[in-house]
Parts: sequence; C-alpha cells; structure tokens
Amino acid sequence: MRKNIGKIFLGFAVAATLAGTFSCRRVNDSIEAAEPVNDSIPPFGFWEEDYRRIDDKVRNGDTFSGMMNRLGMSSESAYALTQICDTIFDVRKLRAGNPYKAYYDSLNNELKYVIYENSRIRRTIFRCADSLAVYTYDFPVQHVRKFADVSISSSLWNDMSKAGSSPALIMKLSDLYAWTVDFFGLQKGDRFRLIYSQTECLGEVISLDTIYFARFTRDSSDLYSVMFDQGDNGNLYWNEKGESMRRAFLKAPLEFKRISSGFSYARKHPVTGQIRAHTAVDYAAPMGTPVVALGDGTVISAGWAGGGGNTIKIRHNSVYTTSYMHLRNFAQGIKAGTRVRQGEVIGYVGSTGTSTGPHLDFRVYQNGTAINPLTLESPSAEPIKEENKAALDSVLRVYQIMAEEFEAAAPKIEAYDE
Repeated sequence: MRKNIGKIFLGFAVAATLAGTFSCRRVNDSIEAAEPVNDSIPPFGFWEEDYRRIDDKVRNGDTFSGMMNRLGMSSESAYALTQICDTIFDVRKLRAGNPYKAYYDSLNNELKYVIYENSRIRRTIFRCADSLAVYTYDFPVQHVRKFADVSISSSLWNDMSKAGSSPALIMKLSDLYAWTVDFFGLQKGDRFRLIYSQTECLGEVISLDTIYFARFTRDSSDLYSVMFDQGDNGNLYWNEKGESMRRAFLKAPLEFKRISSGFSYARKHPVTGQIRAHTAVDYAAPMGTPVVALGDGTVISAGWAGGGGNTIKIRHNSVYTTSYMHLRNFAQGIKAGTRVRQGEVIGYVGSTGTSTGPHLDFRVYQNGTAINPLTLESPSAEPIKEENKAALDSVLRVYQIMAEEFEAAAPKIEAYDE
C-alpha cells in the first residue's frame, strides 16, 4: 500500500512539474504537441523572437517623431510617446549613427517596440502599440582584474596592442611613468608588468578602472609603481622608495615623431649653414601637434621672437626656465603672467621664424644657463608620509607576490558584478 501511495504522490509531482513547464492547446478536441512556456520576464520586457525585427541606424537629420513615422507610427502616437519620455529619454539627444531595432507584429505588420542603443551598456525601449511606454535597460557590467606582461620589441603602443591591451591602458601606463621613463627611448627587451582592473560589458572593454601595480624592467633594474592612497587627496602612486611617481617636470613637452636635432655647441644651421651652438632639442612633429608645459610655472613671455618665431617662455621656479619656439600659434589665454599647470596645452607645433619644417625647438635653462633637456634630472614631488612607509611596503609586497603568481600560471581573471 505504501508503495502504491508513493507512486500516486510521484505521479502528482510529475504532473505538477509538467504543468508548470508545458502548456497544451486543444484544437478540435485533440491535443497538440506540448510547447515550453517561460514564465520569466525578458530583459527588454517582451520576447524578441515573437516579432519580425528590422535593424537600422539613426540617420543624419532624424528627429524622434520623424524616425518613428518612418518606422510606421502615426504622428499623433509619436508625439504622445515624446510626452511620456519625461526624464527617461531626451528625444532631442537622438544621435545619428546610433543603432536601433524595430519590432513588428508578424500578422498585421504593426510596429510594437523600438529599442534604441544609447551606449554599449544602456538601451531605451519604446512600446509603440497598445499602451505607450518608455523604459530603459542596462546590461550588467563586470569589473575584471587582469595581469599584463609585455616585452618591448618595437614600441610600447605596438607591443601592448598586439598583446590585447586597450588603448586606455596604454595611455594610463604612459601617464604613470611620464616623469621617469622616456617612452621614445625604450629599448628592445624592456618589460612592463601590470595588475589592473577594467570594466567589461557583453565581453567588451568599456573603460579602464585602476592600475594597482606596475613594474618596469630594463636589464636587471626594476622601477616599481604602486597605488597607495594616503587619504589627503594627493598623489596616489609611489615607487619602491616611497617617492612620488609625479615629478616636477615631464620627460618631453609633446608627443613627437623623432628628435631631428640634439643639444650641441657646434651644429651646422640647416638654413644659414653657419656653425654655431644649438642649445636645444628639436622635436619633429606634425603641424598643429599640442605642446604642453613641462611643469607648473608662470608665462614670462609669449610672442614673436625673430628667428624663433612664435615663442613662449615659462619660469618654473627660481632655478628653471623653459622655452618653446617656432609655434604655429598659442593656446587660448596664454600670455605673459598666465599661470600654467604641468601638462597644460600652451601652443601648437608650427614652422614660424627661421625653420625648414614643422618642429618644436625646446630649451631648458638652469640658473640662466642652457642645459641639455634630455639630461634634465627632475626632482620628485613630496615623498610619502613617514608613518605610511611601512604600509606602502606591505602593499607593494602583496602585489609583488600576486604578480609572481600570475607569471607562474596562466593569467587569472577575477570578475565581480557591480
């Protein structure tokens, strides 16, 4: 009897399970094949496969109402839809080139939904029939912790790109070592190792989050950079000695193609042919390339300087002054007395004055005497507070161990939902 009761309960359980999983339609008193029924709510609020879909992009000159009219919505309904957008979607910010999908009833070809792609993360859904509605859906993002290990064979950009690094990571690394590594003088075999995190959505990199640890190796010498927040809204990156990675001066005042002429006391001038001192470094770069201030300082002159063409001079402190010559023009607001920050754009590469082509003639003066810009020793900013030095050492050691583990095994990826 117990066995029979068990079978009965088992039968009810199976039946209940099947009832929750399948539905049956009765047609002419016969039972059709059971079809799966999904009781969950789809991300966009409707089942896409139930409709005929058209993929397109917003066209130049499209208005929201005009686009909806083209898709088959009446002007009255399109206007009514704009009125309920409210703070959900600003119809004036419809962007040409952004993709959208239109969904139609397969039976009467009535427009039912439009999904507009705001960004790689967000979608705005417009319900165009029955009761009008507007709502958004954001795809889940992940913050992924990663490790990169790149050895230089040609250039930082080429080698990191081949290794799959994002442009944002390459630029951030360049910024991180901007004061201590000459990226235009990298040698074959130089090596960068990084622990960082990035935001990903649908398998695509959305943004770089943070570089936690970096190690630059040349021959047997290492230069570390580790993130450590002292809580004073100041510098975040330090080397293994507790010195700030930020320096008083950048390594170069622009992104250049090559050094066309170096520092010399006996150079044959390319225009006059005379042998004379060239107490500068000439950086060949395309016309209009932005030129930035090497460090914080005050503009002491900005104007025409004869053979030097458009020239800017900046006094950084009581010791150092820099000069930027042959500029095409100056950045807005640059004039004598202007206070500039390190890395701020002050002008643009040109070929004014006595010049054979677009380049920047860059000079550095120490106590009034010209020195070679390429050998300028830039002092570090204020070091880490003494009471935080031990904590920095501990954090650095943790990242060193993590990097060693990454190197010893296949790169691990740790992801966590936002």
